[in-house]
Amino acid sequence: MGLFSKDIQTMDDLYLHTLEDIYYAEQQIEKALHKMIDKASDGALKEAFEKHLQETKDQLQRLEDVFSILDKKPKGVNCPAIDGIIKEADELSKEIGDEKVLDAALAAAAQAVEHYEMARYGTLIAWSQEMGRTECADILKRTLAEEEAADKKLTQIAEKRLNKAP
Repeated sequence: MGLFSKDIQTMDDLYLHTLEDIYYAEQQIEKALHKMIDKASDGALKEAFEKHLQETKDQLQRLEDVFSILDKKPKGVNCPAIDGIIKEADELSKEIGDEKVLDAALAAAAQAVEHYEMARYGTLIAWSQEMGRTECADILKRTLAEEEAADKKLTQIAEKRLNKAP
């Protein structure tokens, strides 16, 4: 079921599709974070990625809780947006020889991911509230707060250390 497919007829269909989209995205992000941790040379950046890896695992569990509340089996649908962000970061990282420049690129790529997630979670929270799914909204708000905190942390690391011109 694609975002603009005729399979999406109702707000419930759209809500479920978006939930499946972010579930898939979180699974891909979990895989990508392992690689980003290995590539990062800056200690603070590596630590931020490691912390967010654990948060991502928790976020996947929370999404599974939301699926359970909805009496749906957790599953993901392909998300070309997150696939594209991750692919671009991976390809770019292969072109960078300087580890300090690579750290800056990794932080920027991670922030692109965070912004995608914040958009998705914000939308799901709004729809949850509109649809009377307060319990779902509360669960998703915890994840949104973590995504916002991760983005803020990446900004601090980048501005303090990574974005400095040699």
